[in-house]
Amino acid sequence: MANTYTQLYFHVIFAVKGRKSLIQSSWKEELYKYVSGIISNNNHKMMIINGMPDHVHILMGTQANINLSDLIRDIKANSSKWINEKQLVRGKFEWQAGFGAFTLGQSQLPTTINYIKQQEEHHSKKSFKEEYLQFLKSYEIDYKEAYVFEEI
Repeated sequence: MANTYTQLYFHVIFAVKGRKSLIQSSWKEELYKYVSGIISNNNHKMMIINGMPDHVHILMGTQANINLSDLIRDIKANSSKWINEKQLVRGKFEWQAGFGAFTLGQSQLPTTINYIKQQEEHHSKKSFKEEYLQFLKSYEIDYKEAYVFEEI
């Protein structure tokens, strides 16, 4: 659309099914490159990706015509297929249903990028569940804890 200018940023978080610690350090960078490719191939801007063995954080800039749910569905489906085809885990790899997505302004980018870079350090003090629930509360998102996490 002519004369439409946007700058939309999303911090997206999703977990391995059952929050199992399946993402291994030996192949996580390859996974992150694969996910980055999906985002870039959909004409969005990958800012940073990092995570822990049981979850992933993505910061991306998006086009105005984005359907975020469709994009995250494609990321999760294609990355699961990639992991399974490469047989990187025993059994079948799956992401947990759903995701968290939080909007950011330009001034919040440096802090968020640093936060995502420092996942290992951050999670030495706080569990993923504590982190995720804090995001939901900070963004004033109504939720039922029983539906937020699928237990192992």
